[in-house]
Amino acid sequence: MLGLPTPKRKKALATLEPAEALSLLYDWRVWAREAQLPPEWLKWRVCILLGGRGSGKTRAGAEWVRMMVETGKASRISLVAPTAHDARDVMVEGESGLLAVCPPWDRPNYEPTKKRLTWKNGAVATVFSADEPSRLRGPQADAAWADELAFWRYPEAWDNLLLGLRLGGPDGAIDVGPRCVVTTTPRPSPLLKDLLKRDSTHVLRSTTFDNEANLATEFIDDIIERYEGTRLGRQELYAELLTDTEGALWTRNVIEDNRVTEAPPLKRIVVAIDPAASANESSNHTGIIVAGISNSGECYVLEDATVKASPAQWAQRAVRCFHEHKADRIIAESNQGGEMVRHTIATVSPHVPVRLVHATRGKFTRAEPVAALYEQGKVHHVGGFAKLEDQLCTWTIDDPSPDRLDALVWAVSELCLNKPSTLLTF
Repeated sequence: MLGLPTPKRKKALATLEPAEALSLLYDWRVWAREAQLPPEWLKWRVCILLGGRGSGKTRAGAEWVRMMVETGKASRISLVAPTAHDARDVMVEGESGLLAVCPPWDRPNYEPTKKRLTWKNGAVATVFSADEPSRLRGPQADAAWADELAFWRYPEAWDNLLLGLRLGGPDGAIDVGPRCVVTTTPRPSPLLKDLLKRDSTHVLRSTTFDNEANLATEFIDDIIERYEGTRLGRQELYAELLTDTEGALWTRNVIEDNRVTEAPPLKRIVVAIDPAASANESSNHTGIIVAGISNSGECYVLEDATVKASPAQWAQRAVRCFHEHKADRIIAESNQGGEMVRHTIATVSPHVPVRLVHATRGKFTRAEPVAALYEQGKVHHVGGFAKLEDQLCTWTIDDPSPDRLDALVWAVSELCLNKPSTLLTF
């Protein structure tokens, strides 16, 4: 967006009739930056808007859907986000979502229970979750908006979306056909990297600072202080697609090569916790990882339930994981408030067994044999865990040990490294 009106623009707006000013307010082409406008006449199948946090990519995706509906170029639209919660709260009801960007005289009727938006001209947009890829198998569409694609847990959700994107036809002199706009923060997922290489993909990029005029000054100051000059800042603010970190124990290729869509029957399941040292706004997250081991001795990561919350809240989440996955125990590090963890969990559910583990070696030394198990193909991620995998593939010995990684190391160590029958073999 161009930002808040300048004095000259305010003066010009003041000369307009109220109806003209209102119409201009909803004219996206007046306010959008070039990097927020997927080109109409170029021939592309997928347009990817790579953007930093707060760069305006969600607004761009919603406005593109609105334009396709208002011009009659799309009548069946699929809206897909990483989860159903994301789709509802960001793509539909968010401050830059469809309900917000559509003018009052052409706002769609939203039916949350049917996950559907219907415009006056008959166009329909249906909401989907990438966590439920099978639901995308049947529906057909002539346009789609995919949000945060790099963080989708199941790549087959994208395949099913494209297979259903088969309605539509020629538009003028160019056979445009059905199209999909992707709005995402860059992350080197195999799916995103593959799409960026394709000739049928058009790419637009925006940084957080391109949209600075529409962001709170406190937000800008805070993120500069926290992330300027860091790898995370390059990805989350400047929309750079980063590769694996030199010196990291894990690589994305190894994780991807061993990824599965479901786990076999498991003989043991544990919930591992890396508790935050404090409980306030500046506290770290509490790492919570669920993993299990099969009869063949291979480990399967089932859930990343990591959360930034009070002890009572993360204890409730850990206990929920314990019961949902039918785990046999919760594992927690005794060095980092272990007795506190045992007591906190007991207040939520006194009969959940808790095993405290003591760290006698450095974190890098503890993590090395777990990373080796990954290289041997003995650890599998069931679906995708974007934030966990980012930590694994960027952490080095000189960095503070992150929450998700620590919890994962405890879980896999408990399942695979604490018995002679499952020791590493080289």
